Amino acid sequence: MFVGSSFDVVILGSGAAGLTAAFTAAVSGARVGVFEKADKVGGTAAWSGGNVWVPNNPLMGAAGVADSEEESVEYIMSLSRGLLDEDLVRAFVVAGREMVTFLDAEAGTEFYVAEGFPDYHAEHPGGKAGGGRTLETPLFAFDELGEWASRVTPGPYFANLHLVQRETPIGAAVPRPPTDAEIARRRERDERGRGQSLVGRLLAACLGAGVEVFPGMRARRLVTASAPDGRVAVTGVHFESAGGEHVEVTAGSGVVLATGGFEWNEEFKRAFLRGPLTHPVSMPTCEGDGLSMAMRVGAMLGNMREAWWSPVAELPDGVNEMNRVMVNADRTRPRSIMVNRSGRRFTNEAANYNAFGGAFHQEDVAAFRYANLPCWLIFDQEYLRRYGTVGPWPPGEVAPEWMTRADSVAELAAALGIPGDALEQTVERWNGQVAEGCDPDFHRGESAHDRWWGDPHLKGAVEGTLGPLTEAPFYAVRLESGALGTKGGPKVDKHGRVVDLDGGVIGGLFAAGNVMASPFGMTYGGAGGTLAPAMVFGYLAGRHAASRPVHP
Repeated sequence: MFVGSSFDVVILGSGAAGLTAAFTAAVSGARVGVFEKADKVGGTAAWSGGNVWVPNNPLMGAAGVADSEEESVEYIMSLSRGLLDEDLVRAFVVAGREMVTFLDAEAGTEFYVAEGFPDYHAEHPGGKAGGGRTLETPLFAFDELGEWASRVTPGPYFANLHLVQRETPIGAAVPRPPTDAEIARRRERDERGRGQSLVGRLLAACLGAGVEVFPGMRARRLVTASAPDGRVAVTGVHFESAGGEHVEVTAGSGVVLATGGFEWNEEFKRAFLRGPLTHPVSMPTCEGDGLSMAMRVGAMLGNMREAWWSPVAELPDGVNEMNRVMVNADRTRPRSIMVNRSGRRFTNEAANYNAFGGAFHQEDVAAFRYANLPCWLIFDQEYLRRYGTVGPWPPGEVAPEWMTRADSVAELAAALGIPGDALEQTVERWNGQVAEGCDPDFHRGESAHDRWWGDPHLKGAVEGTLGPLTEAPFYAVRLESGALGTKGGPKVDKHGRVVDLDGGVIGGLFAAGNVMASPFGMTYGGAGGTLAPAMVFGYLAGRHAASRPVHP
């Protein structure tokens, strides 16, 4: 089945973490094999917007933004609530700068600054309201991948793969979408943007560096041996192929876990998470395989209650292969609010998506239930006319049939089964606050992040997110507790090495991405805050695995 059953470094997972680790190790001189559970490569990274949040990155100066290692560490630690390891945060900041330089020079990533994209909590010490820390890659021609072009997972969430993030309302103050002629030109060589570009570039670099890639290979357990000091060392991996064949592969220098989180494993979610995660938007192959393997060899775990949270809407069958979509821009636009089962607003609708984990998991101690689940996005006809609605529905006069619709606020409440008087009071209060130009209840529109989203033609102004609900009919979309992935798992040191219950290194075992205990804890620094630690610790793990024997 394989060119050989032995590699210097074995990588489990082919997302951004795994491919970064693989390329780094290969350039360092190691023979590298990447093994992917799914039948296509790229992982959830290929489904993503492709942004990478790297504070103090080497491209900021040319973009006119000043930053430093100290400011970057100060910002991340200001969000930590005392739960983050500052040494690990500093390792991320230092290595992030190195990684960008390395990948641009060696892998052809061609990173550039996503102009103006603010940090998610830019008002905190060390935050950057004017952006500079979020990077993305330009279009990449998939015809350069040859037969591998069709083996990259395209993802369900972006109907048009031929856009970069800055051509959308997410990535630019006022986006300038390409012409139909330009889209046609891009299709000739299958030029793709966002996560497709990032993964395509990393995959091309790996293949060019001699990395061998094997889809359809599920890692079942780590092979171990006793180190000279009596401790466990990882020496290989036992796989099961898509056809049911069992294969053991030896790793001479190390195994890097980059298998993603456990958001599709119901047992693990019940055991570890702080609250419900019913609607993950990641690859369904993220079932906690790396977590299981790490636990079996004695890894210390960390950050197990956390995920990269996000509001998610469930869609009718056939809209996309996942029948769901993240609700990001939709809830930030004028003429919309979110309400709970009591008919009340409960949070800043324009806050970053990760922050909704805290809002969704708020307990109603009297009723013994979650106070804000279920909840709904409420908007009016003018919203529909201007912005369309969740999923692929464009602006217009007619909403999709599956959406709840009513001719009055009271009738909408009745259709949702929530108190009509409460919802009417909520809408009346909201409209009054909009007229005053502020939201004293939840401070929507006050932060740089809030004003980045919303109406793309009103970015930077409070009117970009504050707007009244006045024009019937009124609409509602139910929102659920979703996530891009979990972010708890085996703890690692500053080299990406997995540590055991006593704090010692497990020889030959590394971790990167959502499988590991995130150095960010519950926080999310800025756009690309998921991919950045995945790639940085992939870079650290790949570099260290290639330069060290199994035994520490």
